Amino acid sequence: MYRLRLLRLTALSLFIVSLTVVAITRTRAQNPPAAQTSTEKTADQVHKNIQVLKGLPESQLIPVMEFVNASLGVRCNYCHVNNNGAWDFASDEKGEKKAAREMMTMTMGINKNSFRGNTEVSCYTCHRGRTSVAHTVPMPLPTPEPPPAPAPSPAGSPQPNPTADQVIEKYYQAIGGVAAIDKMKARVMKGTLVSNNGNEIGYELDQSGPDSVLAILTTPQGVVERAFDGTAGWEKSARGVRDLGGEEVGYLRRYPALYTDLKLKEQFSRLNFAGRQKIDGRDVYALRGTTTAGKRESLFFDAETGLLVKRTSSTTTPIGNIPEQVEFSDYKDVEGLKLPFTIKVTTIDPMYSVVRKFTEIKLNVPIDAKRFNKPAA
Repeated sequence: MYRLRLLRLTALSLFIVSLTVVAITRTRAQNPPAAQTSTEKTADQVHKNIQVLKGLPESQLIPVMEFVNASLGVRCNYCHVNNNGAWDFASDEKGEKKAAREMMTMTMGINKNSFRGNTEVSCYTCHRGRTSVAHTVPMPLPTPEPPPAPAPSPAGSPQPNPTADQVIEKYYQAIGGVAAIDKMKARVMKGTLVSNNGNEIGYELDQSGPDSVLAILTTPQGVVERAFDGTAGWEKSARGVRDLGGEEVGYLRRYPALYTDLKLKEQFSRLNFAGRQKIDGRDVYALRGTTTAGKRESLFFDAETGLLVKRTSSTTTPIGNIPEQVEFSDYKDVEGLKLPFTIKVTTIDPMYSVVRKFTEIKLNVPIDAKRFNKPAA
């Protein structure tokens, strides 16, 4: 596990400056990012002493560990051994690790026996960010609030709810139309990337077609390049050149892939209207569905402008559904398309929770295909 984390954070530790000391010990149909395949190795095939999570896709191991951390309000050293900066993740020295295994086994058993295998119960169900759980109702009981007065009926007949297709079509028209989306074959985006703790670095993203992507991070420690050429991912930094793991490729391609947040309809095998809500005081339409990759997602569109303002998803694992959220704002016209210049990503792992703020976006800029090829070591 230590090797996985070290690889995973080689580049991230360079640009998230204040996390460098911690991170150096550690290693989100829609152009599916690093989709799970039958050839992916399991956690127990890659790491030592995996007992409860046998069969878990290896790319889900770190997200599952981060989910446990968030559910209990702890960090890795709560269960794992760290000797003067050297992690021994396989060690069973700490009793907390044994307890964690027992709790995982209990959670998986409840979901299997009481919820027909559906992941309804997780670590967070009982812990809610604490290592202890509430054993009884606190006293005194809270005074019940009176029910709100019914809202006055608006004049005239209520507006009927739109269908999911109507919401998507309005979105397509709001950003410029299907023809304008199809016309885009490449994109160059420049700006800054802001980490979860406020550190900011230079950021450039080159995209060609649905698959090829190159991210260039300009950090105080040097330039880091990460790319996916349609087949495999690589990274080049002051440390040299290395291949990216499945989780790293998924993150690189996911936010934002060229068409991920533009061509929405074909990404879902099922998509339904899920009601009206408010976000930042504005009325939004919510859609809920399942992607062609089997992932549950919700989309939120500004009811007036039709623009996509938020997208949430969850990854189902044996011990819980791991949430993820992307927010879109600051839409501007770019050569016939209206695109968000600010994209905020919030994940269960704070290392991957970032804000991309673009100052320049250009479409259909000629990009040499060789830029995405893995350079010589």
